[in-house]
Amino acid sequence: MRINKLYIALGFVIAFALFFEIAAHADQTNELTRIAFNAPVQIPGQILPAGTYIFELADPAGDQNLVRIFNTDRTVLYTTLQTVSAERREPTGDTAITMANPESGGPEMLVKWFYPGELIGHQFMYSKQQEQQIAHAVQETVVGHRVLPGSEGAGE
Repeated sequence: MRINKLYIALGFVIAFALFFEIAAHADQTNELTRIAFNAPVQIPGQILPAGTYIFELADPAGDQNLVRIFNTDRTVLYTTLQTVSAERREPTGDTAITMANPESGGPEMLVKWFYPGELIGHQFMYSKQQEQQIAHAVQETVVGHRVLPGSEGAGE
């Protein structure tokens, strides 16, 4: 009888530890990320003014390519965007985003977003005309607070 109580107590300790481990990684599950832009940024379908935004997966258990963008206190949902998977060779310890500076001027375009430590990220889907602008644009990747020219930081 004494052994059974020990196993029950041990089971509760393990369950308790697992519960808090899962809760601590909730942001990793939905890839919640705060990104600050110091100038307006174009995303598919709209332009976000300079500011800080929350990016997260809309359905972490299902469609991994559906991204939501909120304001910092999550009171305004700006958009939910369909993305396609993007790959890189090396993960980074910080969030990485790739921006394209179109030749026509206008705001920079958000091209890719990678959650820290992940090899698979999210490439935003634009119209064919905008995709051509992106293909001809100068691109730079920002990892944390460092700017890497071209697609070096994206791991391509």
